[in-house]
Amino acid sequence: MKKLSEHFFREEFECPCHCGFNTVDTELLEILETVRKHFDAAVTINSGCRCKSHNAHVGGSANSQHRRGRAADIIVNGVSATLVQSYLLGRYREEYGIGCYANFTHVDSRDEKARWHG
Repeated sequence: MKKLSEHFFREEFECPCHCGFNTVDTELLEILETVRKHFDAAVTINSGCRCKSHNAHVGGSANSQHRRGRAADIIVNGVSATLVQSYLLGRYREEYGIGCYANFTHVDSRDEKARWHG
């Protein structure tokens, strides 16, 4: 496994359709490391990279940051998605994409601020 940062490996971000797409933005890795360190808990990547076909299959936006390797849907072990989102909103007030869903939190390193609840 290829280690990308202190706590994350390239394979965690691979497109699930096994097409080989697994690029990861370094800024996204930095964000994820802050989450990992803040909560002192494992962060699971539910969805990282998505090729065009897989993104369409899961109903993702055509302009999804997942297609650029700039997004991750995450679960923090023992921490609610709402609490993870609250931390991210407090730390990154005017940047990035941050969304909260029932069972996971979305974060991406887009160039502008975006917020939503799924």
